[in-house]
Amino acid sequence: MDFRIASELAGIFLMAFVVGLSGAMMPGTLLVVTITESSRRGGIAGPMIVLGHAVLEGLLVVAVAFGLAGFLTSPWVKIAVGLAGGIVMCLMGADMVRSARIISLDVASGGGRRMHPVLAGVVVSLSNPYWTIWWATVGLAYLMVGVQLGVAGILTFFVGHILADLAWYSLVSYGTASGRKFLPDNVYRRLILACGLAVVAFGVLFIWTGVEGLSG
Repeated sequence: MDFRIASELAGIFLMAFVVGLSGAMMPGTLLVVTITESSRRGGIAGPMIVLGHAVLEGLLVVAVAFGLAGFLTSPWVKIAVGLAGGIVMCLMGADMVRSARIISLDVASGGGRRMHPVLAGVVVSLSNPYWTIWWATVGLAYLMVGVQLGVAGILTFFVGHILADLAWYSLVSYGTASGRKFLPDNVYRRLILACGLAVVAFGVLFIWTGVEGLSG
């Protein structure tokens, strides 16, 4: 593997990890389920939930990347997906920056219906409209970049994305199970701000690439 390909793969991994982490850190249903299940089952609940989430996303990545590989390499598709993904990333990042001053990890966790954590990772993801929108825009844009480097590019994107989920939800899970507040709000808000700014920057990069394609 030459240096150019290695550096491109490193770039894909970094972007996938940062964007994945920014999505994971925002409060939502998956966070609530992780906190609830961790209080019942202990720290292993978080990684198990991510496993279910990863199985679902792995199947999606395989279906899209290999089923639509020819479609994704079309110049006009790359431009359209790049612009759409970039715009959604900018909006998502701007919302994170705006929320950074008031956001908190004090998420309510109720009793709810018991479900195996791996199954919960699948069901909660499928039932979340934001998950579908994310994969139809941002996720597709990253897959499009990964496809250019073949299987290595697709795997690098997927591993970076899932490792971000695993890192965050493991921290949440083991912190909850220990009975301590695992992350002070001021630290959490700074992380959200930093991730939001990074996501906006990546979004601008995608938009710029799409505009360059139009002008070319």
